[in-house]
Amino acid sequence: MSANQRTLRAAPDTGLFIDGSWRDADDGAVREVVDPASGQVTGRVARAAAQDLDDALAAAQRAFGQWRQVAARDRAAVLRRAAALVRERAPAIAATISREIGKPVAEAEQEVANCADAFDWCAEEGRRAYGRLVPARQPGVTQTVLREPVGPVAAFSPWNFPASQAAKKLAAAIASGCSIILKGPEEAPGGSAALVQALADAGLPAGVANLVFGDPPMISGHLISSPVIRKVSFTGSVPVGKSLAELAGRHMKPCTLELGGHAPVLVFDDVDPEAVARAVAAAKFRNAGQVCIAPTRLFVQRGVYERFAAAFAQAAGAIIVGRGDQPGVQMGPLSSRRRLDAVRALVDEAVGLGATVLAGGAALGGPGFFFQPTALADVPARARVWHEEPFGPVAILDAFDSTAQALDKANDTAYGLASYAFTGRADRIAQVSEGMQAGMLGINHFALGVAEAPFGGIKDSGYGREGGIEGLEAYTVTKFVTQRTAA
Repeated sequence: MSANQRTLRAAPDTGLFIDGSWRDADDGAVREVVDPASGQVTGRVARAAAQDLDDALAAAQRAFGQWRQVAARDRAAVLRRAAALVRERAPAIAATISREIGKPVAEAEQEVANCADAFDWCAEEGRRAYGRLVPARQPGVTQTVLREPVGPVAAFSPWNFPASQAAKKLAAAIASGCSIILKGPEEAPGGSAALVQALADAGLPAGVANLVFGDPPMISGHLISSPVIRKVSFTGSVPVGKSLAELAGRHMKPCTLELGGHAPVLVFDDVDPEAVARAVAAAKFRNAGQVCIAPTRLFVQRGVYERFAAAFAQAAGAIIVGRGDQPGVQMGPLSSRRRLDAVRALVDEAVGLGATVLAGGAALGGPGFFFQPTALADVPARARVWHEEPFGPVAILDAFDSTAQALDKANDTAYGLASYAFTGRADRIAQVSEGMQAGMLGINHFALGVAEAPFGGIKDSGYGREGGIEGLEAYTVTKFVTQRTAA
């Protein structure tokens, strides 16, 4: 690999990574990268043209023919080396993520650690993509089920976790023997750029992993409609996910879609409401609430509702808001002016309809896109915040009387990604585990996103899974081989 290939063009300017080299867009187009804590331009990122995408497709097609033949143990070795490099470079990568998306450095450091975990786990599990023997009905016949890499992948990762979401897709595709074209987030390009650099430095052959940025509709339309691409993986909004699924369906290409959520939390009266309130607040306001599995609709049993509400409001009001790189800061800004305006509109509408503000409720003055950690009660059913994912630092509180009523409230949504419950009673745990309509359920804690577990939802939250053995299987196809012994 040449010195040019090893030079990461990021911070302030990020290029495209195609066929093992960093390059400018074919037409020289760029987009500005804005620091959400100040509103100031901090860099630029290349915007791919059609020719760039065609070059990436050609590279991915050529590389797939070679990479699929590489032994699983050797693919694993590349991923393990990349994981070590990511850990070594973690402080610099985390600082870039914090600057580009606003989250506190400590949160960014945990995100980078999760990237290395994904690389390591997929490296090992990719060596176990076993097939199976099926007992035959006749003597002399052998029946084998094989799992083979699906082919070149088009993957689209979001801005809220600009490294870890990309890492899940990169690791699973590479471990399975696929090549991949990753469309990274223009708002925060540095995290995904650092990952592909680590993979290249770890010895990943040119063309196996390619990284592009640019106009989302143009890139998705160009890549998904190409006969080269054999699978689509997308993390993002429901409307865009449905549009990409429709496009992929027209071209008979399987999808993995993680489309966000509106997570309920059930808090029962057998727990310490103050302690749970503090735990919920910490999870809710992580990354300024810009987390698809963030607890947002808080349903509390009536006997402890007032205590929980008071403690949650106090915890929200005590959160230190500021630049992510400043000591002691617990919550940074929203990612953009657009996100700030969207959150403010949801809160203002709810308050205008009669909601009670328990904490926050307004944007913070000064530069940057900061919004107060907010808790709302008495929110009318017709308020949009009940039905739309706020994707910001806003939580809604409501009371319930019975487990059945709590589940009815929790399931009254088009989403079905994450859900949570806090109780020590086995009967309630059983009822909630059976009755909650969601792809994931956390009981008495919030740790859902681990590399070894499947991550994904139902209903409008999408389909397919990332993480766990399910995440790897999504990048393979099944082949059945039946053989009769020659006469």
